[in-house]
Amino acid sequence: MALTKDELALINSLRLVHYRQRNRDLLLRAYFRGAQSFEQLGMMVPPSMRSFRVIANWPRVVVRTITRRQQVRSLMLPGVEDDAPELRSIWLANNLDLGIRTYNKDCAIYGRSFLAVFDGENGDEPIVRPVSPLEMAVDVVDGQIVAAARFYGGTTSAIPGDNPLKVSLYRDGLTVWASKRDGAWVETGRDDHGKRIPIIMGLNEALTGEFVGESAMADVMPITDSAARALTNMQFGVDAHGLPRLWASGVQRGDFVDKDGNVVTRWEQYFNNVWLMKDPQAKLGAVPASDLKNFDTALETYGKQAATVTGFPGRYFGLTTANPPSADAIRADEAELVEAVEDQNLSAGVTIGWALAAAWEIKTGERLDGDRIKVEWHDPATPTVGQRTDAVVKLRQSGVLTREGVWDELGWSEERKEKERARFDIEASSDPIVSAARSLTNGAGSAAAGGQ
Repeated sequence: MALTKDELALINSLRLVHYRQRNRDLLLRAYFRGAQSFEQLGMMVPPSMRSFRVIANWPRVVVRTITRRQQVRSLMLPGVEDDAPELRSIWLANNLDLGIRTYNKDCAIYGRSFLAVFDGENGDEPIVRPVSPLEMAVDVVDGQIVAAARFYGGTTSAIPGDNPLKVSLYRDGLTVWASKRDGAWVETGRDDHGKRIPIIMGLNEALTGEFVGESAMADVMPITDSAARALTNMQFGVDAHGLPRLWASGVQRGDFVDKDGNVVTRWEQYFNNVWLMKDPQAKLGAVPASDLKNFDTALETYGKQAATVTGFPGRYFGLTTANPPSADAIRADEAELVEAVEDQNLSAGVTIGWALAAAWEIKTGERLDGDRIKVEWHDPATPTVGQRTDAVVKLRQSGVLTREGVWDELGWSEERKEKERARFDIEASSDPIVSAARSLTNGAGSAAAGGQ
């Protein structure tokens, strides 16, 4: 079946959306990789030295710091407060510990990220995987994706979405695949599956009515450019003025010869410790090296501004103190950072819940009420082991937490919990007191049953 006029128009419309967002996406990608270019490096840097630029890659620091603190702890079905084995099975089958980290990283870099949910092969678990925002374009109406397209298959670049030769068009209940032939899109297959659009989009810093998101690097990017200019100028300053410059007057080229009378090179002349001059009127001297501390002051200023706009502790941008901070000081210093990560987790948790609800529907044929799968995260703060252990032990002793509640607070996985349950069972079976108590209990139960 050939593409309909509506499908072809929709593909071209989404291709235009994809093209328009491309330049911004590639700029953000370059900043994350520390490969951005500058229009101005400062007046004192000559063109011949502008290739010696130095990048303080603070955008990558921002993204890594946020995403490394985003660790999923449990996945819960509506009305259930325990980790759901069925959801955990989908999670493990798709290696989503890594996949969700990639998804979160995409969202922090580009301001948007995507999860795709498909049927598994031969009855396997449903497929849930991240899709590069560089390949995706969506049409959103009233907060719902009504159409999406993934452009891929380019052969001339390693960057996803460059010069795409294939497209997957997703509409409600229908997926269409097409390839480019002689400059036109030609259908290669379609699946009238009757299910929801298998693309879930997450946004960073989204505003009401806007569905584009904003990069977590946005505030620190211009400051990074300023810091890069200062670092590049400092490197030029070190080469040009970082060492004393020697000078000599009243001398001739023939004054600089070796023991055999051969004229030595200028480099050897410069670094010789002793110069012997024939002319008594000759003079020697040195221009002292410049003090480059002004560059250090400039970088410290930029670091403070980066810390201000991101809410990160200053040490993430090179602002350190002589004495290491205490554990309490670290937690207080990271309060705003922790709140920022918790905001990200709230948004990401909703989107991940939608994706897992779509996978649940594929696996069971049941659509959950409101797709209300709850995602819980580990504490994004930086507690010490001693602090965390002391806190949960006190809660356990006061009766607030059960043994397994302590395990949850310590961030143990379901696999680790199962291992500890087995160990407790082995430990209890080897304890004579526990074994005797179990025997008495079992004997009493048997007697009661016999009496009946």
